[in-house]
Amino acid sequence: MKVYKKESVQHINATLDECWAFFSSPENLQKITPKSMGFEITDFDGQSMYAGQIIQYKISPLLGLKLNWVTEITQVKDRAYFIDEQRFGPYSFWHHKHFFEATLNGVKMTDVVHYALPFGFLGRIVNALIVKNKLSEIFDYRFQKVNELFNSKS
Repeated sequence: MKVYKKESVQHINATLDECWAFFSSPENLQKITPKSMGFEITDFDGQSMYAGQIIQYKISPLLGLKLNWVTEITQVKDRAYFIDEQRFGPYSFWHHKHFFEATLNGVKMTDVVHYALPFGFLGRIVNALIVKNKLSEIFDYRFQKVNELFNSKS
């Protein structure tokens, strides 16, 4: 199985508390996900993020096809990091780390995703042609939305 890595670093003009409050609320994920993904939370206990939390979504990453995606928040260190892992969904492996570090003028946020696709050689072709680019689009969109939400304040 080929495992891929996607990493993003962004500076956020906010306090660590403000940043953590936003990103540790699963409901805010929809605000930073492209509308074209058809992202919808279908089951969520409404609580702030905690280890063991299960969140279910529907997504439409390609051609309007609705897919179910179930993630588990596996680790949380308050105001420092959290990790979500796919339990059921389109990937054969999905491990997403979110790190938050206070800086002199805001917060450095680092996202690191390791993922793998099913179907061996065919999955590698699909990654090269579609998935890698789609993930880049999603990360670029999130970067832009986070800038609008936090870095465009006067």
